[in-house]
Amino acid sequence: MTLEFRVNGRIGKPVAEVFDAVVNPQKLSGYFTTIGGASAPLVEGTTVTWWDMAPVIVDKVEKDALIVFRWDAMVDEGEEPYKTRVEMHFKPLDDGGTMVTIGETGWRENERGQKSSYMNCEGWSQMLACMKAYVEYGINLREGYYPSELKGVVAAEQQDFI
Repeated sequence: MTLEFRVNGRIGKPVAEVFDAVVNPQKLSGYFTTIGGASAPLVEGTTVTWWDMAPVIVDKVEKDALIVFRWDAMVDEGEEPYKTRVEMHFKPLDDGGTMVTIGETGWRENERGQKSSYMNCEGWSQMLACMKAYVEYGINLREGYYPSELKGVVAAEQQDFI
């Protein structure tokens, strides 16, 4: 079983504006990396830091079309660290909007890898919803969304509130 996923969503703005909302650290920090921000723009060949703790190795950037990066996968204590690969595709739509597709691959095929892939799938889906609200309406949906962030701590594994 290969652990990977793809999520997508339509943002009702032109592709250049939507792409900039991801590569521009001030904009990204307005709806996604809200605690700790993003240290720099996503530029091919650089490493930036998100949330003051997550290094993002930027492998490829095609303006208004594609961002590819690698970042640390969550591992259990004693497990060798490794990275997953994230691809963000931006496609202009006939109606003037943009379809954003985010895929992530590369988890180990074990219980931790499966749990982490599910968690990141939730996170990227939520990121797309937050990006839509921010880019289209200037609203930050992420603020107060995760219980940990209400305490000023970056979202990680969430408690079960059921």
